[in-house]
Amino acid sequence: MEDKRKRNLILNGLLVGAFVLFLFWAQGNLDGYKIQIMNLIAVNIILALSLNLIYGFAGMFSLGHAGFMAIGAYTCALLIMPPLQKQVLFILEPAMWPFSVMHAPFLVAVILAGLMAALAGILIGLPVLRLGGDYLGIATLGFAEIIRVLANNLPRVTNGALGFKGIPDYANIWWNYGWCFITLVIVIRLVNSNYGNALKAIRDDEVAARAMGINTFRYRLTAFAIGSFFAGVGGALLGSLLTTIDPKMFLFLLTFNVLMIVVAGGLGSITGTIIAGVIITVLLEWLRIVENPITIGEFYIPGIPGMRMVVFSLALLFIILFRRQGIMGRKEITWDTVFALFRKRGVEK
Repeated sequence: MEDKRKRNLILNGLLVGAFVLFLFWAQGNLDGYKIQIMNLIAVNIILALSLNLIYGFAGMFSLGHAGFMAIGAYTCALLIMPPLQKQVLFILEPAMWPFSVMHAPFLVAVILAGLMAALAGILIGLPVLRLGGDYLGIATLGFAEIIRVLANNLPRVTNGALGFKGIPDYANIWWNYGWCFITLVIVIRLVNSNYGNALKAIRDDEVAARAMGINTFRYRLTAFAIGSFFAGVGGALLGSLLTTIDPKMFLFLLTFNVLMIVVAGGLGSITGTIIAGVIITVLLEWLRIVENPITIGEFYIPGIPGMRMVVFSLALLFIILFRRQGIMGRKEITWDTVFALFRKRGVEK
């Protein structure tokens, strides 16, 4: 067992080292558009891992991710923009103190963005986590809409409908994949610990878990807060990556995109989340072609904005109907499964 653990640690280190080398190569050889897609992949994986912790491992059907992302994005933007820039941006009404003078390094801003989202997760979780199933989903969806409406109607804090433009673009490929790695490690350690086992027991049968002495509400609230923290981190990174945010950005469609990655990858599968995060992020960009005008012979088909989301909605329906478990189900790709597969192929030959 100890030898296997050392082997896995060495192989994981080599894998991370190889990926770091790939990032160095990508930064020097890929164009800005491809780098942007790579950045979006990292952010989407962070968001999907945080939602999978809430929904896939703890069994809480939450539709409030856009709200936590908005809290993280606005908190980070207010902290990393210099005071002089805020004076220029707040046109309708001047920024409220202390938001007008706040300024912090990017790392501090991202951590505080996550903490603010986690605090919101605890405050909303205390009343709504006593609900279950569809009721919980509706309650968290309402929370996300409340956050968006507040962002639209607090001009002295969020600049109202105008939002923020020219946010410092600190969220480069190293920041995004660094946070992605941190999120991945923390989620893996959580779900493979006794705490993770308790979460899975609650997900599978909450009544039985409660009968075994597990404080189900405390475990669920903790998972909800941790998931909210990383949703806030993802929102902060996304705001800095795009350099602009406004209330229209945090509609339910944003939660739907993250939920689609989680469902497509497999509820309760970290490997599936990573695979689906890569595939769906790339396809979301590649399928922009269906929104452009198409000429086939003598036929002309005008471009229809939003058509790619129709395609993805249909894809999600097919996944739910024909492969509800997603790409990986609840399975994971580990070094043990990789070596077992190679041994099996060797025996077959």
